[in-house]
Amino acid sequence: MIRLHSMRTRPGSRHRVKRLGSGESSGHGKTSGKGHKGQKARSGGSLRLGFEGGQMPLIRRLPKRGFNNAAFHKNYAIVNLSELSSFKEGTVVNEQLLRELNLIRGHGAGLKILGGGELKRGLTVETDQISASAREKIEKAGGTVTLRTKLIVMGSRVAQEPALAAAASEPAATAGTKKPSSRKKAPAKAASKKRSSGKS
Repeated sequence: MIRLHSMRTRPGSRHRVKRLGSGESSGHGKTSGKGHKGQKARSGGSLRLGFEGGQMPLIRRLPKRGFNNAAFHKNYAIVNLSELSSFKEGTVVNEQLLRELNLIRGHGAGLKILGGGELKRGLTVETDQISASAREKIEKAGGTVTLRTKLIVMGSRVAQEPALAAAASEPAATAGTKKPSSRKKAPAKAASKKRSSGKS
């Protein structure tokens, strides 16, 4: 019968610690199993997985295939408010005007206005994207911001972008719905009590 004082560990679960640096007679060699010199023989000289001595590693030399979200990333032509400060009061600033003045170049998904700099004149800005700080500064200077609507072809039908379509459908949805009446219906018990009192 096994008791606490007679319990023993399983055979092989306990073994001697591998003591290094005890000389040639320890059974681990005079270099403690690390070989002769080099980076791996030093303390803390381990190499990370996949490191090939500084040459281009295999994982970067192989061609990459398959799905990647980078193919669907949208690059916008970015313009700060400091670049719009030279326009006259009431100018309609859009992507076409900025391209004619070479303020933006190349191909992109559209125009994005950022809030870098200050604006002292009221401008009408037509853009695809705009930061919150840029919108606040433009409206503070007396200007207006118009977000351009983009059409998306979906099979045999054409639809607006989701955010713009939702914003456009909000007024129609609210106009068709009726507001619930604020009158409260009297409880049935109170009405029955009044009838009984009238009969008596």
